[in-house]
Amino acid sequence: MFYVYILESEKDNSFYIGQTNDLNKRIDFHNQGLSKYTSRKIPWRIVYFEKYNTRTEAIQGELFLKKQRNRTFYLSLINKRSGSSAG
Repeated sequence: MFYVYILESEKDNSFYIGQTNDLNKRIDFHNQGLSKYTSRKIPWRIVYFEKYNTRTEAIQGELFLKKQRNRTFYLSLINKRSGSSAG
């Protein structure tokens, strides 16, 4: 299983989008400062994720989200997820 995720910085509420096959390991990676790009905005929390069967599909999903470049769009995804019973 592969995941596309949106992280939100608790420091400045900015978003980071990525993909991985292990969400827990990846959030730890970001919060330990091991990513140069995200280390300045620690701590991070996962606010949204989608599941994919293949890495190729996950990469396509990641690219789609990154192309949106729209905070309102990201917030609508996050709000739909948190408002659903599937969680």
